Amino acid sequence: MLPQINLLMPDQNQNGPISYNMAPYSGPWTKVEAGHLLRRTVFGPTNQQMLTAVSDGMATTVTNLLQIPVVAEPITFHPDEAVTAFGNSWVNDVFPSSPTDAATTATARNLSLAVWLMKGSNEGQSDISQKMCMFWHNHFAVTAVADPRATYDYFALIRQHALGNFRQFVKDMTINPAMLLFLNGNTNTLFSPNENFARELLELYTVGKGPQIGPGDYTNYKEEDVAAGAKILTGYLVDGIGSDTLTDVSAVYTDILHDPSTKTLSSHFGGATVSNNMGNEYSDYIDIIFQQQAVAEYISRKLYRYFVNYDLTTDVETNVIPIMAATMIANNYDILPVMSELLSSEHFYDISVRGALIKSPVDMTFSMFNSTESIPGFDIVSDAEMYLLVYQYITLMGQEFAAPPSVAGWPAYYQTPAYSQLWVNSALLKARFQLTDFMTYLTGIPGGGNNWELNTLAFLDNLSFPSDAPSVIDDIADLFTPKGMSATQKLILKAVLTNGLPDFEWTIQYNDYQANLGNTTFSDPVKQRVLLVLQQVFHMPEFQTI
Repeated sequence: MLPQINLLMPDQNQNGPISYNMAPYSGPWTKVEAGHLLRRTVFGPTNQQMLTAVSDGMATTVTNLLQIPVVAEPITFHPDEAVTAFGNSWVNDVFPSSPTDAATTATARNLSLAVWLMKGSNEGQSDISQKMCMFWHNHFAVTAVADPRATYDYFALIRQHALGNFRQFVKDMTINPAMLLFLNGNTNTLFSPNENFARELLELYTVGKGPQIGPGDYTNYKEEDVAAGAKILTGYLVDGIGSDTLTDVSAVYTDILHDPSTKTLSSHFGGATVSNNMGNEYSDYIDIIFQQQAVAEYISRKLYRYFVNYDLTTDVETNVIPIMAATMIANNYDILPVMSELLSSEHFYDISVRGALIKSPVDMTFSMFNSTESIPGFDIVSDAEMYLLVYQYITLMGQEFAAPPSVAGWPAYYQTPAYSQLWVNSALLKARFQLTDFMTYLTGIPGGGNNWELNTLAFLDNLSFPSDAPSVIDDIADLFTPKGMSATQKLILKAVLTNGLPDFEWTIQYNDYQANLGNTTFSDPVKQRVLLVLQQVFHMPEFQTI
């Protein structure tokens, strides 16, 4: 029988009044605070990362986390790839001229892209880049398009702007080929205006819709702004899809398809006019949108819900969102200063914030792998097969990369009142436990004749005092439970680790293993006891939260 998860968050006032102070945090800096910061910014910290964060201090740790490093491009591994050599990047390669070969090559590249996304969530978890990219993938929700090169370019654009200038990000995303294809911008012309992107630009990407205050009139824009925006955005086509001669997919402005009229916006934008500026007119329009304070407030709310708490209380709206928005505006809409302020604030470290969110499927999966320092590490084909199985598991749990369920992203990030609790309904929760059991109780994830198992012994060896049973359980609690465990929970887990024997028996068993490295007679029993503990932990409601 599967354990039940209490979907109700703990009473947030049980430890006194909540601090909404956005000034830099000045309280204790221990594994508790460092672990909270790391769990919110990476997919599964290790024990050593937590100890290093404690040693470095909050300011240095936040600075180190707020990085977006360059990563390698996806590479081909599938035999159906007809152009790119095995192990090389295909992102700027043409397609074969044969329609059949082109179709199979597209499939091979899509699989490569899925592997790349999974690998990125598993390796190099020393910065905020992967969580930040997931945030933007949900914000600018796009489903993979026909040409994987365009889908890759979309993800590369997200990575480029992840902590950069939000205004420029919106401009670049507006004419990104994948976005043009996804929201029909490539069919938006003078002769046949299409309002899809124009609507989402306002409703989902910048100012937000807000309550309706009149016929066709919302808090931050009117229907007439959607119609004017569609005309402003006319004239862009997408070239190179599936081409056997062009090495990339690109947006192409075509003047004859653009509406040259002067467009007048509503009173929400001060009745501003946008004159014909051909291929740059969309940029002029976005500059007008960004004159509205609502843009900074809207994106601040989304950042807060993703990184802090879905509950936008009156206190949050009064004391937190205005500070974040003001910081954004003061820094010309750069995201980095806002994130630095947020992750360094007194409010972020308030106990009410810890454990307030339920992990997304991606976060749950890779917190299991990454905190145990587990990567496949076999060969290109074997690793790819394993990552594709992980991709499928995450899809079963309700979060398919490159295929959000709607233009609004995943409901768990926006649907009131449940928000992240939507990740753990009865069907999705079963898939979570199946994956964790596969990694702790069964043989791991197969691929290419190999099995990807948790790196159990290395995980144990890198804990603070692996020969001491109570210390092992303390470290596991620090890693996997944002508000810790009760004394009873720890005693139960310690009994699992020691098989009910006195603590000194674990010390003897661990030391014997260390004295006989490579001898499975000594290592296998140690490994099995730790896996049994992890199986219990991964079924705990506390593990499902961050």
